[in-house]
Amino acid sequence: MQFGQIRQSSALHPGKILLLVIIYALLWFGTLNYRHLIPSDEGRYAEIAREMLVTGDWITPRYNGYKYFEKPPLQAWATAGAFQVFGIGDWQARLWTALTGFLTILLVGFTGARIYNARAGWLAAVVLASSPMWVISGHFNSLDMGLSAFLVAALCSLLTAQTSHNKNSCRNWMWACWVFMALATLSKGVIGAAIPAMVCIAYSLSTLDWKIWTRLRLFSGSILFLAITAPWFVLVAQRDPQFLEFFFIHEHLQRFTQDAHSRTGPIYYFVPLLLIGLLPWILQVPGSIAQAWSERRREFSAGWLLACWFGVIFAFFSVSRSKLPGYIIPVFPALALLIGNRLDRLLGHTNIMAFPWKLQTIGFTILGCAGFLFLDAIGKQARPDEIEAYAQYTYWVIAALVALVSFSAYAAWQSKRNGIQSVVSFACGFFLCAIIAGTGHETLGRAVSGIDLVERVKTTIPEKVNFYSVRLLDHTVPFYLGRPMIMVESPDELEFGVNQEPDLWIPTLDAFINRWQEDQTAYALMVPEQFDALKGQLPMQEVDRDSRRMIVKHPDTPKVAQ
Repeated sequence: MQFGQIRQSSALHPGKILLLVIIYALLWFGTLNYRHLIPSDEGRYAEIAREMLVTGDWITPRYNGYKYFEKPPLQAWATAGAFQVFGIGDWQARLWTALTGFLTILLVGFTGARIYNARAGWLAAVVLASSPMWVISGHFNSLDMGLSAFLVAALCSLLTAQTSHNKNSCRNWMWACWVFMALATLSKGVIGAAIPAMVCIAYSLSTLDWKIWTRLRLFSGSILFLAITAPWFVLVAQRDPQFLEFFFIHEHLQRFTQDAHSRTGPIYYFVPLLLIGLLPWILQVPGSIAQAWSERRREFSAGWLLACWFGVIFAFFSVSRSKLPGYIIPVFPALALLIGNRLDRLLGHTNIMAFPWKLQTIGFTILGCAGFLFLDAIGKQARPDEIEAYAQYTYWVIAALVALVSFSAYAAWQSKRNGIQSVVSFACGFFLCAIIAGTGHETLGRAVSGIDLVERVKTTIPEKVNFYSVRLLDHTVPFYLGRPMIMVESPDELEFGVNQEPDLWIPTLDAFINRWQEDQTAYALMVPEQFDALKGQLPMQEVDRDSRRMIVKHPDTPKVAQ
């Protein structure tokens, strides 16, 4: 089915599709600068990129002035480039995440049109574009979206290659697959190649299809993969011999097999995240998986490969000893493709949705209305200094619920009139709900970001003074101040970096006390409780504070009267 056929079966013709895409893009990118960066990922990866730009060292990533080898540098390169072109700021720090997330939506639509039909591709894009976890992740500065985007690009290239009837086209798409796996590896490590490999193994075992391995261009693809990934790994290993053991053993093997990173969780950790992250479409998943299962015995089943992609990633991270919410983000595009195909089947040639769909849209309308009854619960956990912020956030939640209820109700009304419009309306409600609620988080996150404290003191702090961070690694203040800090006693996640360059930090509080006595122009960042503990031992003058942190300096020396 081509776009012309979509126009005949609904009021959504190509012009309206283009208009929707433009409006969506304006909302997607236009909200990037509303929120300030929050700990820890957003501030960390923005600061790594800023230091890369300022130092001019594009090989050795540094965070707060210390070597930081936990992740490869692709996103830092891209963000530093954005800082170079557009200046240093919040939206520039999120640009890579937003761009990769948005382009993945378009790629999913394109791939769905290639392996199924144009309407299925359009619906798959609509599903992904309205999945709450994808929307929120696309506006959050972390490595998970970039990794997911390249993994999904590799998946889409593989699907396109394996369904192509042209030998040259198949070869080129497979080479593209290897390129995207290389970029995924440079985004977050060997998981960029391990996940596609595990998926192919699971697909082969479950279908007894071993011919797929003869079509993967293993030799030429591996050369292409190494040509892209190896240069950085070789260069950084030459500069820092300890890098390889730390990166591959500590950051990969131990992360997933041991509890060293204190990110454990129960086996069902990702179940609620999947339910919430795919909330409006979760009821379509069982039917979509069943449909893929019924097609798995074909010569090549795109649907079953997508199901394997979902199953392998979800199972792998569920049994892993390290769990964070962003780990399962790559499953959402695969599920979107399956659901898009399922919705296309449900629409059929009549362009109407059956009663279960109407019941679903009505159900979410009622669920949205019920949300108004729980608004008082929003600020129950607020600290005394956060009560006003939570009160302001309530208005954002109200706006999000209004959007959800309005569009869900309209989708219910449209279900028997125009099925595809009903689906799009339903998606619009959840996209607006997610984008409004996520953007409004600024009312809560502003205090966490430290931006207000920095804006009050930044111009008063001399450029060339030592700035200590006492038993604290703040993930946003260095970025907003535009300077790294000297760690004192607690290295936090910078332990590898301070061990590599021990002269760049102060290992004990007693050593800091001695250094502070000598460093008459120094400044320090600490929590208020630390200040109370030290003020009887050290000469310290409070510069400014917020509820979470404070900045101090040596007392001003009184001027002698002439």
